[in-house]
Amino acid sequence: MHQTYIIYSENRDRYYIGSTSVGVAKRVERHNAGWSRSTKSGIPWVIKYVETFATKSEALAKERHIKKQKSRSYIEALIDSDSNEWNEE
Repeated sequence: MHQTYIIYSENRDRYYIGSTSVGVAKRVERHNAGWSRSTKSGIPWVIKYVETFATKSEALAKERHIKKQKSRSYIEALIDSDSNEWNEE
């Protein structure tokens, strides 16, 4: 199971797009623990979008597609879309 995810930092008012095979919750724990230099300044991060794929290549392709759009409005529309598997509780 491979997932593409979008997380949000209220401190920086920024979205971060990534993919993982360890599970999104565990990956976000690592982001919030400061493991990644590119997300360290935005702690705390919250999950906004998750989509699951059968293969790593599919998840990476989705990540690249989202990043290629270079559009905050595209990201926010994706978060509100039916393809978002994340259920905020």
